[in-house]
Amino acid sequence: MAIPRDFINELIARTDIVELIDRKVPLKKAGKNYSACCPFHSEKSPSFTVSRDKQFYHCFGCGAHGNAIDFVMEYDRLDFVDAIEDLAGQLGLEVPREQGTGKRQDDGLSRDLYQLMEEASRFFQTQLRQHQDKQKVIDYLAYRGLSDDIVEHFGIGFAPDGWDGLLSRYQHSQDAQDKLLTAGMLISNDSGKRYDRFRDRLMFPIRDRRGRVIGFGGRVLGDGTPKYLNSPETPIFHKGNELYGLYELKQRHRDPDKVLIVEGYMDVVALAQYGVDYAVASLGTSTTTEQFQLLLRTAKEVICCYDGDKAGKNAAWRALDTALPILNPNSQVRFMFLPEGEDPDSLIRKIGKNEFESRYEKSSTIEAFLFDNLALMHGTNEAAMTKDAISYIEKVQDSVLQGILLKNLAYKMKKNNIIELRRDININVVKHETKNNGLKGRGTPLRLAIALLVQHPELGVGLSPQPALNHLQMPGIDLLPLLLELTREHRLNSAQLLEQFRDSPHSGTLHKLAQWDHQVADENLLEKFKQTLVWLNNQYIEQRYQELSLKQTHTKEEKIQLQKLISVMKGLN
Repeated sequence: MAIPRDFINELIARTDIVELIDRKVPLKKAGKNYSACCPFHSEKSPSFTVSRDKQFYHCFGCGAHGNAIDFVMEYDRLDFVDAIEDLAGQLGLEVPREQGTGKRQDDGLSRDLYQLMEEASRFFQTQLRQHQDKQKVIDYLAYRGLSDDIVEHFGIGFAPDGWDGLLSRYQHSQDAQDKLLTAGMLISNDSGKRYDRFRDRLMFPIRDRRGRVIGFGGRVLGDGTPKYLNSPETPIFHKGNELYGLYELKQRHRDPDKVLIVEGYMDVVALAQYGVDYAVASLGTSTTTEQFQLLLRTAKEVICCYDGDKAGKNAAWRALDTALPILNPNSQVRFMFLPEGEDPDSLIRKIGKNEFESRYEKSSTIEAFLFDNLALMHGTNEAAMTKDAISYIEKVQDSVLQGILLKNLAYKMKKNNIIELRRDININVVKHETKNNGLKGRGTPLRLAIALLVQHPELGVGLSPQPALNHLQMPGIDLLPLLLELTREHRLNSAQLLEQFRDSPHSGTLHKLAQWDHQVADENLLEKFKQTLVWLNNQYIEQRYQELSLKQTHTKEEKIQLQKLISVMKGLN
């Protein structure tokens, strides 16, 4: 059952985001907006801003942003539906349901899966204490130097050997078995026979930010393969969005100064045993954008810890490529490499906490790691290195950070300034840019039009249709007609408009433009917005004129259209 879109819009409209946030994070008036130290990362001076006009918040430090629903989800660690329920409860509203094809079609299923996963976790913990084979597991934990406190803190358990250890507990419930299959705890073979996924393994429950068990990692106790077996993707477990150990970290450090990201479950647990209790793991995948955003919101410094071999260096390079677009000048990300043949688990046992942490000082900053590796790749070919470096710096979305990296590159290349480097970056822009009829300066007219409409949706109310925009060939143009249609037919505020794109590929772009400083005065908003639409329509006229001019033969209708376009083009020039 889906929640009606109209109800979500009403909920956002009736919730004052300033009052909502102020109850949990005291706000101070700052001009038109309100500010505070960000609740999602550690900082000494306020960079967290809340807009009553637009009904959304943004942190210039860690990049956290969103509307009232997003704040409740992030601050209270709720999922989308639970956040809706929470906000509705505050207003005394009952959440309606309707048949739909939304992302969350069966909230009851998800709740059942969470319950079954919690039951599975308790089962594995019980087996660790009571199973006839418990001694080999206890001996293994002692060999790894893990205390009872650490085992309990992380909820570590034991999946006994055998095909139906977990399955047998639900032998009289076909429904529960079906859901355990959906949750990835059971496997069904080609003949339909079901059996336990995890057998004879040390079990590490993976928890979401609310502490709910959503998956497991199982480590083999002997020399079997695979060494680690992980839960598959399920309706409640998306490994690219989660970090192992994050919930446990937050239980001990509400606002940690730093977070260490490592590769394995045992690395996280072993580090915690030795006092480094602020490590998380990326669940066997390359660190994703979503995981990096979580890390940057969790602590003011992120240390990426990798093995010192070729595979570790390659993993670090992939992480750098993922992180660049979401970094800003306040982002402190470092890359730490261990001696070859060591992992965090083995190294901290040899050298202890103090010496392990002392290695942070020798870790590489983002710019050092980027430039040092490019220098190794290109050797003495400075031109190739500069070109490659610029291609990576172009991925940075924050203009201030991009400027810092350019300045560092210029210094490294022994240039007196960054003018030539900036010129190289702008080559592609110049090639594709046509005259903007006075709209140059703050991004392209398309970017400006979208930003104005997102920040001031009232500009689109009652606006006549713009059919030419549906045929204009321009990167990113498909988003503008969607926004125009939504704002023409519905009177929305910025928060409501952004909510329409929660699960859309356009969401990231819209949130960035929602806080972009377009530098258009309030009294000029409508005039500037219409000016961008005129420019875009003229671009279509020019494109259509070029298309018809290049054709060798024309239909009667095309000839008439071409003559009209020639007249229009004369007026444009």
